Amino acid sequence: MASLNKVMLIGRLGRDPEIRYSQQGLAVVNFSIATSEYWTDKNTGDRQEKTEWHNIVVFGRQAETCEKYLSKGREVYIEGKLQTTSYEKDGQTHYPTKIVVTNFQFLGGKQDAQGGGGGYQGGGGNQQADSGSNNQFQGTTSPGMTGGQEPIPDDDIPF
Repeated sequence: MASLNKVMLIGRLGRDPEIRYSQQGLAVVNFSIATSEYWTDKNTGDRQEKTEWHNIVVFGRQAETCEKYLSKGREVYIEGKLQTTSYEKDGQTHYPTKIVVTNFQFLGGKQDAQGGGGGYQGGGGNQQADSGSNNQFQGTTSPGMTGGQEPIPDDDIPF
């Protein structure tokens, strides 16, 4: 039977990305984003809001890009997969769920947290400047990719 583990979110960072490096030198960035939904209460007519917080982890060169360009309040599009781990603390077992990023895109402008202009889109090894007025770049990570090798250009494929 087939299965799918995919998450797509658009939200704002709740804190600045925190970078650290594994013993092998792989960059790992953690941050959280908030997503909100809005509706009008049928009984009172008041506008309601519900906010969910999501823990995000990014690996490799994309992690370094996130750490460099993202900050608290910035809007970002995240694609990834859910991953649950477990740990013991004070005799209790905890099961935190994180979103491991496979693709992301910076949204809004560089000064988006303050309501300003042009934008960046997140990226790892495939950074390209966009000739449009948004000055954007974008990146993806293949499942299981942990940095290191660049993708093989189509010109180098022998078939």
